[in-house]
Amino acid sequence: MFAAPTPGVIALFGPSGSGKTTLVNMIAGLVAPDSGEIRLGEELLTDTRAGIAVAVERRRIGYVFQDARLFPHLSITANLRYGEKRARGVPRFIDFDEVVALLGLEALLARRPRQLSGGERQRVALGRALLAQPRLLLLDEPLASIDVARREEVLPYLERLRDRLAIPMVYVSHQFEEVLRLATHLVLLEAGRVVAEGSVSAMSLRPELQRVVGPDLVGAVLDGVVKRLDPANGSAELAIGTGTLQVSLQGVPLGTRVRLQVLARDVILAIQPVQGLSVRNALAGTVTTITKDEWGALVTMDVGGGAAVLARITDNALSALRLRPGDAAWTLFKAVSTRGHAFRLAPQGGN
Repeated sequence: MFAAPTPGVIALFGPSGSGKTTLVNMIAGLVAPDSGEIRLGEELLTDTRAGIAVAVERRRIGYVFQDARLFPHLSITANLRYGEKRARGVPRFIDFDEVVALLGLEALLARRPRQLSGGERQRVALGRALLAQPRLLLLDEPLASIDVARREEVLPYLERLRDRLAIPMVYVSHQFEEVLRLATHLVLLEAGRVVAEGSVSAMSLRPELQRVVGPDLVGAVLDGVVKRLDPANGSAELAIGTGTLQVSLQGVPLGTRVRLQVLARDVILAIQPVQGLSVRNALAGTVTTITKDEWGALVTMDVGGGAAVLARITDNALSALRLRPGDAAWTLFKAVSTRGHAFRLAPQGGN
């Protein structure tokens, strides 16, 4: 069971077989749950005890699958217009021209699906779903069937949808990088159960998520605000907690809220201020927890303002530093270690 704020992007995350697709199929009305209820806002869509099951076509929920499922004999324009036909008699929040502009489809309208790349087909599928004027958009691993280059092509369009439209989205993925870029709320599934949920930053500190992403991708997700720009070096200074960080980031204005992930393996701990190093980032903090596992010790540092950083150190380093919860320490990491993890948060995001 989970309840997530809207609008925004609710990410369903977990290993294969955890029940992500089954859950979105239940929300869509394609699969009936054994027990429970599903609500969209104030409307009850499913209630097994009361015998309520609103028909799929009456739920006004858009669904984008792993494969685009376009009509091969129709042009892209006709595929998009099919979505419009499904919206007769319902309030409209977006029209054909807006969808085409938002998803960059202008050059594709006269083509057939076979003439498109995988990424282009998924953008058309998104457009068709939007033109049906849904109250909720379900995306079941929409990037899983395309290669990395095409994935990078589509992700900015998904960010546009999140930032410009007030429609809530449920996004299924097993790629944490996609969750970092898109999600405003994260629901973690294991073996058909919700094991944890919350903001992406809070969830990044949970051991349940750390088990799923694996030791190499364990790290704290931090939300900050751009305080200074250095266009010549393609970097920006972010206010994080009670300190600042320099990150590789450009093309955003001052005041932009930004999310980034600092991998635990990239963090160095010191028990006193350090000078004379090439490392540009240092945050003072307090040790809150120390967890030992097969890879050494994972240290959680409170760096103020509700922010926390994770550091992976060896057992020998832990003994040498004599760290204990409550101790003061400094977290050090290079600006380049955050490259590729920063993105602009949606204005309506709830993290």
